[in-house]
Amino acid sequence: MAKARAVEGLDAEQPYAAAAARIVALRAREVADHSRDVLDVDDIERVHDMRVATRRLRAALEIFEPCFPAGPYADALGEVKAIADALGERRDRDVTIVALERFADGLASPDRPGVASLIGEIRTEQAEANTELEAFVSSHRLAALSERLSELVVEAEALAGSPAS
Repeated sequence: MAKARAVEGLDAEQPYAAAAARIVALRAREVADHSRDVLDVDDIERVHDMRVATRRLRAALEIFEPCFPAGPYADALGEVKAIADALGERRDRDVTIVALERFADGLASPDRPGVASLIGEIRTEQAEANTELEAFVSSHRLAALSERLSELVVEAEALAGSPAS
């Protein structure tokens, strides 16, 4: 699992909104960074890492909600949740396939075709979930989310009285 990046430059004397700006900006970059090759079904950890990054971003948004205008905040949070849900649908299939493959390895040869058939069905579901995920992780959609989050960061910086970068 990808480790969360440390948030640098925070201290107890800074306004709460300054922390909001810095943390949300960092967590947003992590989501974008983990989106690379997330549709590759041969490397299921990419989906896991991006899903974890969206959960960290969601938590940061929720913790710092008072620092953001309600409408733009709700839109950004809704989009982060939608991406996380789509990642979760794909991740569920990834994990099931791995578990079934491990299970099949321990079976006697005559019992393997039934499990292989089930794995085939789950791979079809995985491909469908991946197709649905593709819409959520398109460069256009992620750029729009990044813009929304940048606007929230600017609002938090204004509330704090100075840029957080």
